[in-house]
Amino acid sequence: MDTNSKLTIELKSHFLRLYSIALSDDRFDILELQMLYRFGEDRGIRKEELDKLFLNPANHTSDIIEDLNTKIEYLYDLTSMILADGKVEIDELNALKKYCRKFDFLDENIDELADYLIDSVQKGTKKDEIINQLNS
Repeated sequence: MDTNSKLTIELKSHFLRLYSIALSDDRFDILELQMLYRFGEDRGIRKEELDKLFLNPANHTSDIIEDLNTKIEYLYDLTSMILADGKVEIDELNALKKYCRKFDFLDENIDELADYLIDSVQKGTKKDEIINQLNS
């Protein structure tokens, strides 16, 4: 199967958001880069495809995510990226909240959602557990 077909518009948007989070604190840590490639590997996307996307982000149009589970999955990945270096910088937290808003979560829930995601990732709660909790 051609790996290009796996890098959908939605996934391109997700990886560009992850890349943006990694850059948001003005320090692009090697752990963040490794995590980006691991997320890609988990989804069957080659390093070369991600490199191409990161070098040419302007050639991409964003996709709107409708599915709640996908939104939570992507926010979990963003939170993991934020915590890759073990600390949460204010710029990173603001970026996470921005993406919560962009994913159409209500403003009054955004602080609580961001705190919940950070706490869950710090505790090692798996993505699937969070999604299952939200669906029960």
